Amino acid sequence: MTAILVFFVAHWQLSVFCQTFFLHRYAAHKQFTMSPGWERFFYLFTYLCQGSSFLVPRGYAILHRMHHAYSDTPKDPHSPRYYTNALTMMWRTKKAYDDYAYQRVEPEPRFGHDLPQWPLIDRIGQSWLVRSMWIAGYSAFYFAFASSPWLFLLLPAHFVMGPIHGAIVNWCGHKYGYRNFAENDDSRNTLVFDFVTLGELFQNNHHRFAMSPNFAARRFEVDPTYFVIRALAAFGIIHPGPQRMRYPDERGVAGRADAASV
Repeated sequence: MTAILVFFVAHWQLSVFCQTFFLHRYAAHKQFTMSPGWERFFYLFTYLCQGSSFLVPRGYAILHRMHHAYSDTPKDPHSPRYYTNALTMMWRTKKAYDDYAYQRVEPEPRFGHDLPQWPLIDRIGQSWLVRSMWIAGYSAFYFAFASSPWLFLLLPAHFVMGPIHGAIVNWCGHKYGYRNFAENDDSRNTLVFDFVTLGELFQNNHHRFAMSPNFAARRFEVDPTYFVIRALAAFGIIHPGPQRMRYPDERGVAGRADAASV
Protein backbone atom coordinates (compact mmCIF):
# COMPACT_ATOMS: atom_id res chain seq x y z
CA MET A 1 0.00 0.00 0.00
CA THR A 2 2.78 2.43 0.92
CA ALA A 3 4.54 1.93 -2.41
CA ILE A 4 1.33 2.71 -4.34
CA LEU A 5 0.57 5.85 -2.35
CA VAL A 6 4.15 7.11 -2.68
CA PHE A 7 4.05 6.41 -6.41
CA PHE A 8 0.72 8.20 -6.82
CA VAL A 9 1.77 11.29 -4.86
CA ALA A 10 5.14 11.43 -6.64
CA HIS A 11 3.53 11.16 -10.08
CA TRP A 12 0.92 13.78 -9.15
CA GLN A 13 3.40 16.29 -7.78
CA LEU A 14 6.03 15.85 -10.51
CA SER A 15 3.42 16.05 -13.26
CA VAL A 16 1.79 19.19 -11.89
CA PHE A 17 5.20 20.75 -11.21
CA CYS A 18 6.14 20.33 -14.86
CA GLN A 19 2.82 21.78 -15.91
CA THR A 20 3.09 24.89 -13.76
CA PHE A 21 6.86 25.43 -14.07
CA PHE A 22 7.66 24.52 -17.67
CA LEU A 23 4.40 24.54 -19.62
CA HIS A 24 2.73 27.46 -17.88
CA ARG A 25 5.26 29.85 -16.38
CA TYR A 26 7.95 29.24 -19.00
CA ALA A 27 6.37 28.14 -22.30
CA ALA A 28 3.19 30.22 -22.11
CA HIS A 29 4.43 33.32 -20.28
CA LYS A 30 8.23 33.38 -20.36
CA GLN A 31 8.26 34.61 -16.78
CA PHE A 32 11.90 33.54 -16.76
CA THR A 33 14.49 32.58 -19.34
CA MET A 34 16.88 29.64 -19.53
CA SER A 35 19.59 28.40 -21.87
CA PRO A 36 18.70 26.13 -24.83
CA GLY A 37 20.34 23.24 -23.00
CA TRP A 38 18.23 23.68 -19.88
CA GLU A 39 15.14 24.15 -22.04
CA ARG A 40 15.79 20.74 -23.59
CA PHE A 41 16.36 19.24 -20.13
CA PHE A 42 13.04 20.48 -18.77
CA TYR A 43 11.26 19.58 -22.01
CA LEU A 44 12.42 15.97 -21.63
CA PHE A 45 11.77 16.04 -17.87
CA THR A 46 8.19 17.15 -18.54
CA TYR A 47 7.66 14.28 -20.95
CA LEU A 48 9.07 11.72 -18.51
CA CYS A 49 7.01 13.03 -15.60
CA GLN A 50 3.72 13.35 -17.48
CA GLY A 51 4.13 10.09 -19.36
CA SER A 52 0.92 8.93 -21.03
CA SER A 53 -0.71 12.34 -20.53
CA PHE A 54 2.20 14.40 -21.92
CA LEU A 55 1.04 17.85 -23.00
CA VAL A 56 2.92 19.32 -25.96
CA PRO A 57 4.32 22.70 -24.83
CA ARG A 58 3.27 24.41 -28.07
CA GLY A 59 -0.35 23.33 -27.76
CA TYR A 60 -0.50 24.15 -24.07
CA ALA A 61 1.08 27.58 -24.45
CA ILE A 62 -1.15 28.68 -27.33
CA LEU A 63 -4.28 27.59 -25.50
CA HIS A 64 -3.18 29.32 -22.32
CA ARG A 65 -2.38 32.58 -24.08
CA MET A 66 -5.85 32.49 -25.61
CA HIS A 67 -7.28 31.92 -22.14
CA HIS A 68 -5.66 35.09 -20.83
CA ALA A 69 -6.63 37.18 -23.83
CA TYR A 70 -10.27 36.01 -23.79
CA SER A 71 -10.71 35.03 -20.14
CA ASP A 72 -14.29 33.97 -19.37
CA THR A 73 -15.65 35.16 -22.70
CA PRO A 74 -17.04 32.91 -25.47
CA LYS A 75 -13.55 32.77 -27.04
CA ASP A 76 -11.96 31.37 -23.87
CA PRO A 77 -11.03 27.73 -24.64
CA HIS A 78 -11.82 26.59 -21.08
CA SER A 79 -14.11 28.87 -19.11
CA PRO A 80 -16.50 27.15 -16.65
CA ARG A 81 -18.92 30.05 -17.19
CA TYR A 82 -20.24 28.33 -20.32
CA TYR A 83 -20.39 24.69 -19.14
CA THR A 84 -22.50 22.77 -16.63
CA ASN A 85 -19.68 20.43 -15.61
CA ALA A 86 -15.90 20.14 -15.78
CA LEU A 87 -16.01 17.07 -18.02
CA THR A 88 -17.81 18.90 -20.83
CA MET A 89 -15.47 21.87 -20.49
CA MET A 90 -12.37 19.69 -20.71
CA TRP A 91 -13.67 17.81 -23.76
CA ARG A 92 -13.98 21.16 -25.53
CA THR A 93 -10.50 22.05 -24.27
CA LYS A 94 -9.09 18.77 -25.58
CA LYS A 95 -10.39 19.42 -29.08
CA ALA A 96 -8.91 22.93 -29.12
CA TYR A 97 -5.62 21.67 -27.68
CA ASP A 98 -5.37 18.90 -30.30
CA ASP A 99 -5.83 21.43 -33.09
CA TYR A 100 -2.76 23.37 -31.95
CA ALA A 101 -0.65 20.50 -30.60
CA TYR A 102 -1.01 18.54 -33.86
CA GLN A 103 -0.73 21.81 -35.86
CA ARG A 104 -4.06 21.31 -37.62
CA VAL A 105 -4.99 24.94 -37.03
CA GLU A 106 -2.80 28.05 -37.11
CA PRO A 107 -3.25 30.34 -34.09
CA GLU A 108 -3.45 34.10 -34.17
CA PRO A 109 0.12 35.40 -34.67
CA ARG A 110 0.23 36.92 -31.17
CA PHE A 111 -0.35 33.50 -29.62
CA GLY A 112 2.06 31.44 -31.72
CA HIS A 113 5.42 33.15 -31.24
CA ASP A 114 8.43 32.27 -29.06
CA LEU A 115 7.39 28.72 -28.20
CA PRO A 116 9.70 25.89 -27.07
CA GLN A 117 9.56 23.06 -29.60
CA TRP A 118 11.20 19.64 -29.85
CA PRO A 119 9.49 17.74 -32.69
CA LEU A 120 11.05 14.38 -31.78
CA ILE A 121 9.73 14.42 -28.22
CA ASP A 122 6.37 15.69 -29.44
CA ARG A 123 6.05 12.80 -31.89
CA ILE A 124 7.03 10.26 -29.24
CA GLY A 125 4.75 11.79 -26.62
CA GLN A 126 1.77 11.94 -28.98
CA SER A 127 2.20 8.37 -30.24
CA TRP A 128 -0.64 6.17 -29.03
CA LEU A 129 1.70 3.19 -29.05
CA VAL A 130 4.04 4.98 -26.64
CA ARG A 131 1.13 6.21 -24.53
CA SER A 132 -0.05 2.61 -24.28
CA MET A 133 3.40 1.55 -23.10
CA TRP A 134 3.27 4.13 -20.30
CA ILE A 135 -0.18 2.87 -19.31
CA ALA A 136 1.11 -0.70 -19.29
CA GLY A 137 4.00 0.39 -17.06
CA TYR A 138 1.72 2.12 -14.56
CA SER A 139 -0.56 -0.93 -14.51
CA ALA A 140 2.35 -3.33 -13.98
CA PHE A 141 3.49 -1.30 -10.96
CA TYR A 142 0.02 -1.56 -9.44
CA PHE A 143 -0.22 -5.30 -10.08
CA ALA A 144 3.16 -5.72 -8.42
CA PHE A 145 2.59 -3.56 -5.33
CA ALA A 146 -1.15 -3.01 -4.75
CA SER A 147 -2.15 -4.75 -1.53
CA SER A 148 -5.87 -4.08 -1.95
CA PRO A 149 -8.22 -4.03 -4.95
CA TRP A 150 -9.40 -0.60 -3.82
CA LEU A 151 -6.01 0.87 -4.70
CA PHE A 152 -6.71 0.17 -8.36
CA LEU A 153 -9.25 3.01 -8.24
CA LEU A 154 -6.23 5.33 -8.36
CA LEU A 155 -4.79 3.74 -11.49
CA PRO A 156 -6.88 5.54 -14.17
CA ALA A 157 -5.75 8.91 -12.79
CA HIS A 158 -2.18 8.11 -13.86
CA PHE A 159 -3.32 7.71 -17.47
CA VAL A 160 -4.74 11.26 -17.72
CA MET A 161 -2.86 13.08 -14.97
CA GLY A 162 -2.15 16.23 -17.01
CA PRO A 163 -5.78 16.85 -18.07
CA ILE A 164 -6.95 16.17 -14.49
CA HIS A 165 -4.71 18.97 -13.25
CA GLY A 166 -6.00 21.24 -16.01
CA ALA A 167 -9.60 20.48 -15.07
CA ILE A 168 -9.01 21.25 -11.39
CA VAL A 169 -7.26 24.54 -12.13
CA ASN A 170 -9.58 25.84 -14.82
CA TRP A 171 -12.80 24.76 -13.14
CA CYS A 172 -12.08 25.48 -9.48
CA GLY A 173 -9.84 28.48 -10.19
CA HIS A 174 -12.68 30.31 -11.92
CA LYS A 175 -15.56 29.20 -9.66
CA TYR A 176 -14.48 28.76 -6.05
CA GLY A 177 -12.53 30.93 -3.64
CA TYR A 178 -11.78 34.57 -2.93
CA ARG A 179 -10.52 37.50 -4.99
CA ASN A 180 -7.68 39.88 -4.17
CA PHE A 181 -8.09 41.88 -7.39
CA ALA A 182 -11.09 43.15 -9.36
CA GLU A 183 -10.38 41.47 -12.69
CA ASN A 184 -12.69 41.48 -15.72
CA ASP A 185 -13.23 37.73 -15.36
CA ASP A 186 -14.29 35.08 -12.85
CA SER A 187 -10.80 34.18 -11.60
CA ARG A 188 -10.52 33.11 -7.96
CA ASN A 189 -7.87 32.07 -5.45
CA THR A 190 -9.05 28.67 -4.28
CA LEU A 191 -6.45 27.70 -1.65
CA VAL A 192 -4.16 29.80 0.55
CA PHE A 193 -1.53 27.01 0.54
CA ASP A 194 -1.80 25.36 -2.84
CA PHE A 195 -0.34 21.93 -2.19
CA VAL A 196 -2.74 20.39 -4.75
CA THR A 197 -1.50 22.14 -7.91
CA LEU A 198 1.65 23.86 -6.58
CA GLY A 199 0.41 27.44 -7.04
CA GLU A 200 -1.93 27.12 -10.02
CA LEU A 201 -5.03 27.74 -7.91
CA PHE A 202 -4.03 31.38 -7.31
CA GLN A 203 -5.84 32.22 -10.54
CA ASN A 204 -7.02 35.68 -9.50
CA ASN A 205 -3.52 36.76 -8.48
CA HIS A 206 -2.07 35.33 -11.67
CA HIS A 207 -4.58 37.03 -13.93
CA ARG A 208 -3.64 40.41 -12.42
CA PHE A 209 0.14 39.84 -12.62
CA ALA A 210 0.52 37.36 -15.46
CA MET A 211 4.30 37.81 -15.73
CA SER A 212 5.09 37.39 -12.03
CA PRO A 213 6.82 34.05 -11.28
CA ASN A 214 5.28 34.15 -7.79
CA PHE A 215 1.53 33.43 -7.86
CA ALA A 216 1.07 34.28 -4.16
CA ALA A 217 0.24 37.92 -3.40
CA ARG A 218 -0.52 38.11 0.33
CA ARG A 219 1.56 37.08 3.33
CA PHE A 220 -0.60 34.08 4.19
CA GLU A 221 -0.58 32.71 0.62
CA VAL A 222 1.99 30.05 -0.33
CA ASP A 223 3.01 29.20 -3.90
CA PRO A 224 5.30 26.15 -3.53
CA THR A 225 6.66 26.36 -7.08
CA TYR A 226 8.02 29.85 -6.45
CA PHE A 227 10.48 28.44 -3.89
CA VAL A 228 11.82 26.09 -6.56
CA ILE A 229 12.07 29.01 -8.99
CA ARG A 230 14.08 31.01 -6.45
CA ALA A 231 16.44 28.07 -5.91
CA LEU A 232 16.94 27.50 -9.64
CA ALA A 233 17.55 31.23 -10.10
CA ALA A 234 20.13 31.22 -7.28
CA PHE A 235 22.05 28.50 -9.14
CA GLY A 236 21.85 30.47 -12.40
CA ILE A 237 19.72 27.84 -14.15
CA ILE A 238 16.88 30.27 -14.86
CA HIS A 239 16.64 34.06 -14.94
CA PRO A 240 13.30 35.54 -13.78
CA GLY A 241 11.90 38.64 -15.46
CA PRO A 242 11.24 41.95 -13.69
CA GLN A 243 7.52 41.73 -12.84
CA ARG A 244 6.61 40.98 -9.22
CA MET A 245 3.31 40.41 -7.46
CA ARG A 246 1.98 43.45 -5.56
CA TYR A 247 -0.75 43.59 -2.94
CA PRO A 248 -2.62 45.81 -2.62
CA ASP A 249 -2.48 47.01 -6.21
CA GLU A 250 -3.44 50.62 -6.81
CA ARG A 251 -4.50 50.08 -10.41
CA GLY A 252 -8.09 49.74 -11.47
CA VAL A 253 -9.41 46.70 -13.28
CA ALA A 254 -6.54 45.19 -15.25
CA GLY A 255 -6.65 45.47 -19.02
CA ARG A 256 -6.82 42.44 -21.26
CA ALA A 257 -3.54 43.30 -23.02
CA ASP A 258 -1.61 43.30 -19.74
CA ALA A 259 -3.10 39.98 -18.72
CA ALA A 260 -2.43 38.31 -22.04
CA SER A 261 1.33 38.98 -22.02
CA VAL A 262 1.70 37.72 -25.57
